[in-house]
Amino acid sequence: MSRAVLAGASGFLGPLVAADLAARGHDVVVVGRTGPDARWDQPDRLAALVDGSDLVVNLAGRSVGCRYTARNRAVIHDSRVATTAALHRAVSAAADPPRLWLNASTATIYRHATDRPQSEADGELGAGFSVDVARAWERELFAGALPGTRRVALRMAIVLGDGPALTMLARAARTGFGGPQLDGWWFPHHRYDGIGADATGPAAPHGRTHGEQRFSWIHVDDLLAAMAFLEDHDLSGPVNLAAPVAGTNRGLMAALRRAVGMPVGVPVPRWLLEPGMWLLRQESELLLKSRWAVPTALLDAGFRFTWTDLDAAVGALVGPGSASGQKPIPSR
Repeated sequence: MSRAVLAGASGFLGPLVAADLAARGHDVVVVGRTGPDARWDQPDRLAALVDGSDLVVNLAGRSVGCRYTARNRAVIHDSRVATTAALHRAVSAAADPPRLWLNASTATIYRHATDRPQSEADGELGAGFSVDVARAWERELFAGALPGTRRVALRMAIVLGDGPALTMLARAARTGFGGPQLDGWWFPHHRYDGIGADATGPAAPHGRTHGEQRFSWIHVDDLLAAMAFLEDHDLSGPVNLAAPVAGTNRGLMAALRRAVGMPVGVPVPRWLLEPGMWLLRQESELLLKSRWAVPTALLDAGFRFTWTDLDAAVGALVGPGSASGQKPIPSR
């Protein structure tokens, strides 16, 4: 039985990835702050687990579901970069290194895009805090030569499943505040400023997108399937994990209203959104940035998405169809 080293097995995705790896025949060992198989402050134990393993999957990193205070910004950055660096040291030192290392990243690395989709080959990286975190994360992953290990940065879009992002938005839809989130002027602040040794300037203002900011997403079933696909196909470098067709914020909120049976959805301008996000201890960037990633590398390699229709995916996860086993719409 091949050994898979899973780092960051808590939260929404960790248990699902662990179960999927085990179902596919891997002996899953887990690295985290408290183990159970190795802790981050046990480099020798970590190295022993990595040496002789077949696969390393790193999902470690503090959740971005918080306010970007100075402390939280540092923890978000360091929890990703330091854990990736620790794994890099272990892989570099291994006499029998893993053949594949899948490391989490984010589609937020691309600029605020409303004009065209961003692929792995021609996507333009953005600026500001979230982008700098992603740059540093990937830079640590791809540092130096690891000739025995294929490395993939999983540039994930918003993952739709029983997770915090969809739960928060579905709650808004149920209460009647399920209209589009509308960008606009807000008081200057420094929470989105760049971070790190190569910090970029703050991200450019988004402008008024009128709820048409793009919403790149991937159903959790397709995320797991794509990770399995990457084990068997010779892809390396950044890989976008996003459904082939991005939705819009307006379309997402309409789908949520239909799923929960709420006919009314009050639009939420930024002057109303910001106080609400402050109360929820979240950031408006999560809703207002236009994320438009396209999975060119996966599609070119022959991967077929099961969930390609945003309305169907939201309905199956949130609406009555989730209890009745609504069937996915296959990719055409």
